[in-house]
Amino acid sequence: MSVEIPAGLTDLLKGYTVEVLKQRPSDLLDFAVQYFTRLKEQRSADVAFDKDTTPTESSEEDEEEEKEEEDEEEKEEDDDFPDDFTFKLCAEAYNPDDDDDDDSEPKVIHPKTDQQRSRLQEACKDILLFKTLEKFSEVLDAMFEVLVKPQEHIIDQGDDGDNFYVIERGVYDIVVGKDGVSRCVGKYDNKGSFGELALMYNTPRAATIIATQSGALWALDRATFHRLIVRNNAKKRRMYEAFIECVPLLKSLELSERMKIVDVLGAKSFKNGELIIKQTKAGQRDNAEVEVARCSRGQYFGELALVTNKPRAASVYAVGETKCLVIDVQAFERLLGPCKEIMKRNIASYKEQLVALFGSCDDLKH
Repeated sequence: MSVEIPAGLTDLLKGYTVEVLKQRPSDLLDFAVQYFTRLKEQRSADVAFDKDTTPTESSEEDEEEEKEEEDEEEKEEDDDFPDDFTFKLCAEAYNPDDDDDDDSEPKVIHPKTDQQRSRLQEACKDILLFKTLEKFSEVLDAMFEVLVKPQEHIIDQGDDGDNFYVIERGVYDIVVGKDGVSRCVGKYDNKGSFGELALMYNTPRAATIIATQSGALWALDRATFHRLIVRNNAKKRRMYEAFIECVPLLKSLELSERMKIVDVLGAKSFKNGELIIKQTKAGQRDNAEVEVARCSRGQYFGELALVTNKPRAASVYAVGETKCLVIDVQAFERLLGPCKEIMKRNIASYKEQLVALFGSCDDLKH
């Protein structure tokens, strides 16, 4: 099938990809929103400037001088990445929905010693792609160690993607080449990961990664990356999207805001009677615990301490096998601002319950 690339798309994505490689943002979606919003604001400002500016009489010499100054400014701005910087696009990306949801595929297992597995877990603990992965142990099983030497090329710009890499140790330069001239646009220093973009979007490698010293990496092959990470994350996303649409609290959010929440949600499972959150201050009546409420599917808890910036006012225990979706405090502050007023209204209900049971609501005041 012939796919026509719209005019301007290559330049647009080229600029975005270069900024991603230079800044290595932890959240690609938020970074994209900020980047393209900035571009739109700049374009709006340029249009407004053009409308407000009326032509004045000037000599041909003045016009030529102004043109030379503009050309010089453009040249300086483009020093790092000229307009003819090579950027390749593929017509189709990997779509996890096209794959059969088949768990019968043979698992890839690369044997590891206890020491190797411990080192691998430590290297992977802060990798964003693994944060909410339910099959994390299978990913660890499938990864294999790669020892590298100084000046060794791990991946080369323009090549097809074969593996995703997690850094255990070593320093690695990010190099972008143009017309035979290579420029270092950033580096990884003993942590991080790379190679996921080519696997997720079926695009050629956007940069070359070169080891500057001896180091160790952990690699995950393309097929396993698709099966365990891309496909399962897509499946999880669809499930979470359907779930949060049923949560009354989140109905006040725009669709785009709910989608951001889906991106940062994690899942935790608890056994019957297991403590989920613990009351910061001892309860009343000689520290006796009394059930004041019971939550069910679609309800939430834990927001009170975040909304009021006060200690936990109650403990929460699992009743039966329980699975909760979790959002950390940073994401809560960033994404759930529009819901805070609704949450604050519920504080009055909490106070009424405490007064009925204990005669006071002191736990909400400290």
